[in-house]
Amino acid sequence: MENENQDETTGQMKQWLQDNLRIIVSIIIVVAIAGGIYSYSKRTEAPVKEEISEESILSEEMEEDSSATETEMATETMTASTTPQSQETEGSFVVMAARGNGTTHLARKALADYLEKNPDASLAPEHKIYIEDYLRKAISQKSVTIGTSVEFSKELIQDAITKAKGLNERQVQNLHKYAVRVPSLK
Repeated sequence: MENENQDETTGQMKQWLQDNLRIIVSIIIVVAIAGGIYSYSKRTEAPVKEEISEESILSEEMEEDSSATETEMATETMTASTTPQSQETEGSFVVMAARGNGTTHLARKALADYLEKNPDASLAPEHKIYIEDYLRKAISQKSVTIGTSVEFSKELIQDAITKAKGLNERQVQNLHKYAVRVPSLK
């Protein structure tokens, strides 16, 4: 009798498995895909250097950096703990990241230091936004941590200024929406 019950239970399990095999396989596939997506999103990949073009200006940087920039720059209360430190060498500005800084903050500091030594009243905030983005994309280091130093050559900064001055009116107008978000550029 016990043997019959065991055979019956085994038969019922086999029948249930056959009836639900498609669902079980579907669940396994979904779990495998979800695991692959999670794993892919967590891995760190070497960034690919993008070519700089007017159409790609600020798209990525503004999304990832806008909330920190608005908070820090709009209130103009950047403290020493969040202000990047810089040092001028003969041919460049070396900027060290502080807490909360990204490559845009470092490019902004290098540009500010350059313009302090070489004032240029013809640069509008829109030009400065373009220059920051140009500098950010031109450096090989795409992510920074506290204490990371990034070097911006004076030649690169001057090249960025020249290209910014060459923007047409439509491009400058397009950059205006970003420039108003950073009052410190005025």
